[in-house]
Amino acid sequence: MTINRRKLIGSAAALGAAAALPAPALAQSGAVKWRMQALWDPGTTPQKFEERFVKRVAELTGGKFTIELFAGGQIVPAAQAFDAVRGGAFEMMKTFDGYEAGKIPAFAFTSTIPFGFPESDQYEAWFYEMGGLEMAREAYAPAGLFYIAPTVYGQEPIHSKVPITKIADLAGKKGRFVGLASAVMGAFGVSVSPLPTGEVYTALDKGVIDIADRGDLTANFEAGLAEVAKHVVVPGVHQPTTATCYVANRGAYEKLPAEYKAALAVAAREISASLRQHILVQDAIALEKYRAKGCTIHTLDPADILANRPKAIAAWQAATKDNALAKKILESQTAFMKRLGVLA
Repeated sequence: MTINRRKLIGSAAALGAAAALPAPALAQSGAVKWRMQALWDPGTTPQKFEERFVKRVAELTGGKFTIELFAGGQIVPAAQAFDAVRGGAFEMMKTFDGYEAGKIPAFAFTSTIPFGFPESDQYEAWFYEMGGLEMAREAYAPAGLFYIAPTVYGQEPIHSKVPITKIADLAGKKGRFVGLASAVMGAFGVSVSPLPTGEVYTALDKGVIDIADRGDLTANFEAGLAEVAKHVVVPGVHQPTTATCYVANRGAYEKLPAEYKAALAVAAREISASLRQHILVQDAIALEKYRAKGCTIHTLDPADILANRPKAIAAWQAATKDNALAKKILESQTAFMKRLGVLA
């Protein structure tokens, strides 16, 4: 049985079990209300999927577990969400681990692998089939936080004010990247600024940066990047696959009844699949929208990507900062990529 087929069967079983949570168990559990801050701006496509997530949690618990959803920065600035959830200001966040990779090296590898997994199913399989979920939870535990589950989807493109037709063109550019992408792009000669997502449009518009990562193609179009960066570079080698994640305050999580914990896990897995499939469909539509706005789409040569992968791998290894858990995660991922034929 292939990994993907095993994953699908396991996922179906988990969804079926949680969707049929026993009524007596639900009856014994009281009402719980949480607050959650997401990553996204109000009204954007990713935020609409977070709305679906909180709705699904409520459905799975007979309306007893409700989560009040806030957009990115609504409760606290995005950069402060980690500490705010840790301190109990609100119970849950949707985050991108790369933001905290400077403090916790393991997070560099639970968010994206530049020049790594080319398919989102491969990256998600690492989480659910290769022990990645447990390692991500191990990374969060010392902070008093609980990693619930990832949302895994495909590439995030590079938006540029100048043509980028090959990897060598990155050298000398000023760019916005975060997490492991920041380290890898630095290795390719980019002067990196880890700006908040909300500042990308203005930084490109004012020429503070030449190139930027921000989000998926549709989310970036909705944010207006076609107006300020007329070149779109795909595939996004800096972030070929992406994992954002649901993270809770550990104390709050541990107080939940088992069926409420199951509802969080099941809703998270459903959103991961549904958002990924939505983006897969929308990417082609989004590219046409960029062209209609006068943007040029640049597709990098696979041979060029392959030739530059060794430099990226060296940056991966340096990004572990000799941290035991980060090294363990990277070793697990590289072994899996070799089995998949991604790495030689």
